[in-house]
Amino acid sequence: MLTTDYVPGSPNWLDLGAPDTDAAAAFYSAVLGWTFRSAGPDAGGYGFFQRGGRTVGGLGPLTETGASAAWTVYFHTPDADATRERVEQAGGSVRVPPQDVFTAGRMAAFTDPAGADFGVWQPGDVPGLETVSEPNSLCWTELYTTDAAVAKSFYRSVFSWEAQDMPMDGGIVYSVVSSPGGGKGEDTGQGGIMQLPQENLDAGSTPEWHPYFGVTDCDAVFAVATANGADVLMPPTDVPGVGRLAALKDPAGAPFSLITGEPS
Repeated sequence: MLTTDYVPGSPNWLDLGAPDTDAAAAFYSAVLGWTFRSAGPDAGGYGFFQRGGRTVGGLGPLTETGASAAWTVYFHTPDADATRERVEQAGGSVRVPPQDVFTAGRMAAFTDPAGADFGVWQPGDVPGLETVSEPNSLCWTELYTTDAAVAKSFYRSVFSWEAQDMPMDGGIVYSVVSSPGGGKGEDTGQGGIMQLPQENLDAGSTPEWHPYFGVTDCDAVFAVATANGADVLMPPTDVPGVGRLAALKDPAGAPFSLITGEPS
């Protein structure tokens, strides 16, 4: 379960790069009830998705050549520069080197050995998201990868994650990951790692981190999303012991998931 008691390695920020930020803000307002607040004239169009006055994510224009609309998951680090060194030593690459974001904190963006993008956030004035694991906010993160064993080794080297393998139907192994210091008991999982099935690869899927937004009624929110232009990756489906979930792409092509019932 995600919390705002951030420890090193836990998800503490999330943002969307979009080709049309006004259109993105309108879509997520309709689907999840979010509002958008600009970070100011010096922020290059970046701002914050909020719900009830609390930040649930970020939104900004695409800044990398050839980039497509996508959500980026950021993980807490006490030292972005040291994390960069671990990423490179473990076989990852640097997309955006560590840099200060005013006095809010220090960020960097990387790519893991299989090609999945992610970021890190070193808190300054801004510890991270103000709301997680509540309705219409981030409640889970998931990595789809072409090599789950390499991914687990890489993130263990970078963040000291622990992984618990859970066999699923069809011979699929789902690994629930957690960060040291993230609490005790069965509810310490913060995300999952899953090998992409061949059928997904044949359909064009590539390694990526995927945010899950918790909702009180997966079917109702799914209907609103598709009515507002989202494409369906997976319709609402019951997963025993997990909940009811659906996967979509927003109108610009950024993948995300909905879930009713927290993963465990």
